[in-house]
Amino acid sequence: MRNVARDSKKPNGSASIDAVSLAIIEQLQEDGRRPYAAIGKAVGLSEAAVRQRVQKLLDQGAMQIVAVTDPLTVGLRRQAMVGINVEGDLEPVADALAELNEVEYVVITAGSFDLIVEIVCEDDEHLLEMINKRIRTLPGVRSTESFVYLKLRKQTYTWGTR
Repeated sequence: MRNVARDSKKPNGSASIDAVSLAIIEQLQEDGRRPYAAIGKAVGLSEAAVRQRVQKLLDQGAMQIVAVTDPLTVGLRRQAMVGINVEGDLEPVADALAELNEVEYVVITAGSFDLIVEIVCEDDEHLLEMINKRIRTLPGVRSTESFVYLKLRKQTYTWGTR
């Protein structure tokens, strides 16, 4: 019998992830170094089956296993969200922003801003350089508005299994 959850497609064309794979992801979100045998015990699969599913999820780009750092502990004391308005095509500006090491993510949006980026910098001087010399000078950037982080209250990466 065909597994409908595994074979069905979401409206955007990507394959659905079944409940067991979601449980594996949840286990890895709690501890990215959790042994496959322990994950298997928690989700009812063998170690080999977990290893295969994890590799498939990685190959599909459904998840990544990475080390997440606290920017403050690695000398990056200033974070900001920057809203950007663009003249003309958004794609080249988004691509140029994505190439900057300090930019953590780039989002094309609908609303007050065309793009929103999160940047992580060493200090206020570095933030000023990023906004004034590297972002505002990109061809097509019309305006920016910065939202400097004073304190990070919550940061989680568990949304994929809710």
